[in-house]
Amino acid sequence: MSIVVSALKEEQPHEKRVAIDPEVTKRLVKAGMKVLIEKGAGEASYYNDDSYTKAGAEVVDRQTALAQGNIIAVINLPSDDTLNALQSGQVLMGLLSSLIKPDKMQQLADKKVSALSFELLPRTISRAQTMDVLSSQASIAGYKAALVASDIYPKYFPMMITAAGTVKPAKVLVLGTGVAGLQAIGTAKRLGAIVSGYDVRPASKGEVESLGATFMTSSVSNGAGSGGYARALTPEETKAQQEELAGFIADNDVIITTAQVPGHKPPLMVPQSSVDNAKPGTVFIDLAASDLGGNVAGSKPDETVTTDNQVMVVGGNNLASELSNSASQLFAKNVQAVINAMVDKDGNLSIDPKDDVFSGLTATTGGEIINARLREALKLEPLPEDQPASDAPDSAASDQAAQPAGEKGAK
Repeated sequence: MSIVVSALKEEQPHEKRVAIDPEVTKRLVKAGMKVLIEKGAGEASYYNDDSYTKAGAEVVDRQTALAQGNIIAVINLPSDDTLNALQSGQVLMGLLSSLIKPDKMQQLADKKVSALSFELLPRTISRAQTMDVLSSQASIAGYKAALVASDIYPKYFPMMITAAGTVKPAKVLVLGTGVAGLQAIGTAKRLGAIVSGYDVRPASKGEVESLGATFMTSSVSNGAGSGGYARALTPEETKAQQEELAGFIADNDVIITTAQVPGHKPPLMVPQSSVDNAKPGTVFIDLAASDLGGNVAGSKPDETVTTDNQVMVVGGNNLASELSNSASQLFAKNVQAVINAMVDKDGNLSIDPKDDVFSGLTATTGGEIINARLREALKLEPLPEDQPASDAPDSAASDQAAQPAGEKGAK
């Protein structure tokens, strides 16, 4: 069987990434696969059509890419028109928002289209790390968050000693010290700021301090859960956390929040009272801003809100897309790792729903919803134990400093 991999142009207005770059195109072609790229798919990532042609791909229209591809690679869940064009036996892979839009996964199951939803990947399995889109994109988002903050903050980030006097350095607080948080800490530190990191997991202390930042101790007693993830906080713990953070926030100039939970509302770490009490000129960068809410009260996705007290709240939900070239490069390598794992010894595509990685990664295959969390969201009965089912741990889109009770297993 000749494997054909198609990459589509993204349809969302703020999305600049592409699922496959020219370098990965070369590798897939060298492995004997055919690669189809929708015309103009890489332009916003600074990969023109000619670069794909030179890499061995065919640049085609959307209809051809959809009709001929065995694997359809995307960044985000496509439109209904695109989903309706998919055919039985095809594989759709990307950040498909499966837990937020489970009905779309049922729609694909009914068409017998296999869907690999990257936010479902069981990230604690070592061999899944090369496939971990969430981590690769979170690292970029954390880096960009510090740069955006330094750009709009109305003062210097580093200490500046001039003939006119000395300017104090900015104080930066990062809430949540997973992949995005640590990258934000490292970048802000390199820019010369005084940096602190906050997390409910005691194990984060060493990571934060290794970057030259101060670790802010939480009053929450051992917020670590299984697999290095933060556990769910009780309502009492959540309230206590907000109260202790209020003091930390008031003492800082830039606050970067990173706590995300795929398929759930992000935990509110910065209530409106903390925003109102922040100093004029304070900058909040909310990487969890979404239509479901964010970590910071009043944050809006893809928007910067300036409050009456001159505090700036940036909805940084799509910051990885702002570094579209590098983000696409890393995303494409994750896609390639998944494809490599799907190809069996005979060179055919094979999804093993009992495999510990694919049982978590796969939303649907063979006309069946096989992911346990997704079945629960669709109110489906659990699959019998002798049938494929996902018991993979929950995963977080970037970092998790805290999580409301009732939401399980987020980082």
